[in-house]
Amino acid sequence: MTRFREFKMPDVGEGLTEAEILKWYVAVGDEVHDGMVVCEVETAKAAVELPIPFDGVVRELRFEEGATVDVGAAIITVDTQPGAGEEPAAAAAPAAAAPAATDTAPAPAKREPVLVGYGVAEGATKRRARKPSGEPVAAVAAAAIQAEMNGTSATAVAAAPVAPAPAGPAAPADRPLAKPPVRKLAKDLGLDLATVAATGPDGIVTREDVHAAASARTAAAAPEPEPVVAAAPAPAADARETRIPVKGVRKMTAQAMVGSAFTAPHVTEFITVDVTRTMKLVADLKQDPDMAGLRVNPLLLVAKALLLAIKRHPEVNAAWDEERQEIVLKHYVNLGIAAATPRGLIVPNIKDAHAQTLPELSKSLSDLVATAREGRTTPADMSGGTVTITNVGVFGVDTGTPILNPGESAILAFGAIRLQPWVHKGRIKPRHVTTLALSFDHRLVDGELGSKVLADTAAVLENPKRLITWG
Repeated sequence: MTRFREFKMPDVGEGLTEAEILKWYVAVGDEVHDGMVVCEVETAKAAVELPIPFDGVVRELRFEEGATVDVGAAIITVDTQPGAGEEPAAAAAPAAAAPAATDTAPAPAKREPVLVGYGVAEGATKRRARKPSGEPVAAVAAAAIQAEMNGTSATAVAAAPVAPAPAGPAAPADRPLAKPPVRKLAKDLGLDLATVAATGPDGIVTREDVHAAASARTAAAAPEPEPVVAAAPAPAADARETRIPVKGVRKMTAQAMVGSAFTAPHVTEFITVDVTRTMKLVADLKQDPDMAGLRVNPLLLVAKALLLAIKRHPEVNAAWDEERQEIVLKHYVNLGIAAATPRGLIVPNIKDAHAQTLPELSKSLSDLVATAREGRTTPADMSGGTVTITNVGVFGVDTGTPILNPGESAILAFGAIRLQPWVHKGRIKPRHVTTLALSFDHRLVDGELGSKVLADTAAVLENPKRLITWG
């Protein structure tokens, strides 16, 4: 087995070619183990933590923070036999130079547990199966990343569970079980793992558990989310201009928006609607025991109204297949929510939002916002969207003409809700009013269909009882 192993930049997205190293979590001389997160990288779609798929001691970090690295390039070198000598040449010495035979073999280094509360059987020398030398390390890393996203141990990708070690100090009974990356996430968010409800196997706290706890805390502290605005670096006192490199998420967003704007023929329609009853329902739901601990705001009911309009007019939930010259009708709704982050605009989506109850949709929205704020949105979270909502109202904007996300046929802009004079039951009264704008792809959504979807969404917000009578 090769002593000095290289960990290569994996393709953590869908065919991406490069990634930027945002932060190293290890330094030269640090010990690493299978499944340990060694760095955070940003692709054109999201920021992702990379776990290393083997044990050893870091000998070299090939790139500095901020460097853009091609997929497949080695980013870190690890000495997998740190006690065997210091010179790399020794590992590559010809077999003839070695002694003809040895009576005893050096004892293998004892592996540390890869999950708190679990260990490796004492005296076990069988390591997990290795990939053939011709297969790129990126494939192993990608599998480990997927395992991490699924909340499973990275070693479980290649090896069956092993028995707990009979010897060695046991974890304290009151110490919650969690993987190192999850512990780090909780620490970064200022959460005590002992206060997080565990849903993983054998009482393990998962990444999703930490995010849920953070979302609940955020909801209690600030019911209405504040917009996250990307900040440009502060210019020098005598600077006349500042240049900001276009890369990562911002670069991908720009390319996608240009491609969408000049590929799909956009049509945008507008409607102004009295949402006073919706605002009253929001206030009532905040006091409802069934919604306790959940974020309830107008965006939640806008999402529910749009989902109901799509149910009544499913033809709008479609995509245009240019290569095959087909319209692809989607029988599910992956609802995208545009989010402004320090790394640029991203649009994660709620999978199968059409099948979620109001409490489930509220939790999904809260988790989506919290994850986006933390910069932990994964490429999988942003792929497969079918229709999107962009909430420009949080910036005090009345409405806009949103650009479609590639592969989608409609996007709804939700404007600011303002108290305005409005004719209600023949009298002018102050009412809560907002403006909605629906952009759609005119190749597959004609004016009649787009108008019906927008009108139904507005009708539900004007009279939320339609959530029951139409649902």
